Amino acid sequence: MAPITLDQVKKVYPNGFEALHGLDLHVDEGEFMVLVGPSGCGKTTALRMVAGLEDISGGTLRIGEKVMNDVSPKDRDIAMVFQNYALYPHMTVSENIGFALKLRKMPKDEIRRRVSDAAEVLGLTEWLDRKPGQLSGGQRQRVAMGRAIVREPSVFLMDEPLSNLDAKLRVQMRAEVLRIQRRLGVATLYVTHDQTEAMTMGDRVAVLRAGELQQCDSPQVLYDHPTNLFVAAFIGSPAMNLFEGGLSADRHTLTIGDQHLAMPESIDGVRPGVRNYANKALVVGIRPEHLTPAAEGDPAVLDSKVDLVEALGSELLVHFAIDAKRVQAEGTNEEAAEGLNAGQLEVHGEGVARLDPRADVKAGQRLRLAVDATRLHFFDPSSGSAIWD
Repeated sequence: MAPITLDQVKKVYPNGFEALHGLDLHVDEGEFMVLVGPSGCGKTTALRMVAGLEDISGGTLRIGEKVMNDVSPKDRDIAMVFQNYALYPHMTVSENIGFALKLRKMPKDEIRRRVSDAAEVLGLTEWLDRKPGQLSGGQRQRVAMGRAIVREPSVFLMDEPLSNLDAKLRVQMRAEVLRIQRRLGVATLYVTHDQTEAMTMGDRVAVLRAGELQQCDSPQVLYDHPTNLFVAAFIGSPAMNLFEGGLSADRHTLTIGDQHLAMPESIDGVRPGVRNYANKALVVGIRPEHLTPAAEGDPAVLDSKVDLVEALGSELLVHFAIDAKRVQAEGTNEEAAEGLNAGQLEVHGEGVARLDPRADVKAGQRLRLAVDATRLHFFDPSSGSAIWD
């Protein structure tokens, strides 16, 4: 077992395109680190560089204390699980799992022991004599993991291993992958574009955008304390509502569009940095769960029109519109942001509220939404940086 360290690692392709701009990342022994970000952000490139499948253009990669920049993939003591199971269809489950050990000319008794141990961990014992064509998608993915486990590597690398599974099986396999990783205690670097997968699996999550690390922290810190607009918009489902706004000189009134919300006196203590934004524009972030149907006397209220109601059983997602400019962080919606040079894209003021499933809300009605002002997020409209201290 060994930690993984990327120190200012860069990747520049022959055509001059720089896929990674000096990535600094450390994965501790036994840690489950998730790399997440939109398509093309560099997360799979980073993984392939750790695996030795891509050359490193600059910086240093270490596994344990050993520099791996020029070490052959077969000598890195890693095991990789791909999105594509890549199983040999003519081989049994047992033969697929033990194939790499056979190539190493390992004794047959040792191969049988390792295959048996891996099959027990993965719940595949009764399927060892089956061929891949006789297995479900989840079972095939477990066989692919079995091939990695039997090698007893220092490091696990996983490249979107669950993306080919249906939604229900994906949830089951998330728990399965975590259980196995915890049992083996091996440093794991896991790539996904699914931020829900990242949040539920990672000890820490590294958010990448356009080849640059935006933030790396525990899932809860990313959710509660995003460092900028991109992380705020990317982490969370439904996404954070982002609107153009402004604060009064005394910071007791927040303006969103043509609406004025009373701010608590404690706002300076909760977000000290807002003192510098008196009488200035800023971006206001509201998580969907921090909106509730307003009661008489609520100080911070948004008057909205309901566009759509999604009843999910456990919650009600209410899509609403207000007369304000919504802000789209560039890169969180690749189609919307394509070709833009600005950091944000202004569109009509749609938002989402997460309400109690029994709330009496219908499409087309006016709805007053109380805002938990102590849980608001604020961002600089020019830099996109979060306003904290």
